[in-house]
Amino acid sequence: MANRRPPIKTGMKVCIVCEGYEEFEYIEKLISLNVWDDTYNFHPINAESNGKIPARYQDLYANDIYDIILIFCDTDQKPFEDYATIKDKINKIHGVDNSAELITVFANPCTMQIILLHFDDIRLTSHKKSDNKSYIKSLTGIGSYQAKKKQRTRLFSQITADNYLLMSTRSKDLSTNDTEISSSNFNLFINRFSSTNTIWISDINSILES
Repeated sequence: MANRRPPIKTGMKVCIVCEGYEEFEYIEKLISLNVWDDTYNFHPINAESNGKIPARYQDLYANDIYDIILIFCDTDQKPFEDYATIKDKINKIHGVDNSAELITVFANPCTMQIILLHFDDIRLTSHKKSDNKSYIKSLTGIGSYQAKKKQRTRLFSQITADNYLLMSTRSKDLSTNDTEISSSNFNLFINRFSSTNTIWISDINSILES
């Protein structure tokens, strides 16, 4: 029997511009677990640094091949200069003051806040790997975590559909105010990605295009 090609995924095309390798590989892992509804066809893209996010976003938006383009990044530390710059540039692209707020998945102080919720109800207060390495070691067994490729591979190999559900539950208790430490709006997007109702995409686009 001839080899069959895998079925072409259909559905709403959701592009996620990820800040770096951690964010990109984490989203890829969740996609591989099929934890989100088949209504969506996800396309993660690695911007490779937060400074490159606005240009990548603008280029993708201009190409008009996705139903919506989201951004996944962290806030780092006060005064959140890089994060504020990203939001300001996105707002200028659309000419809408709150456009970045509508399409940005954030984690304060860093994406590791979301990742560690797979393993325990942790609240991080620092973006520094040196400050968070004890949490990572105790929960994942990975010592001296520096986000190197082998460490990332080992970390994301421990992400499962079962502990995704735990993370989803725990993330509900996080503040969604991006100026607060230990906050994230990831749960908002989890709920959207898990639903067949795609009205949120058209609602956001109508604002961005107004």
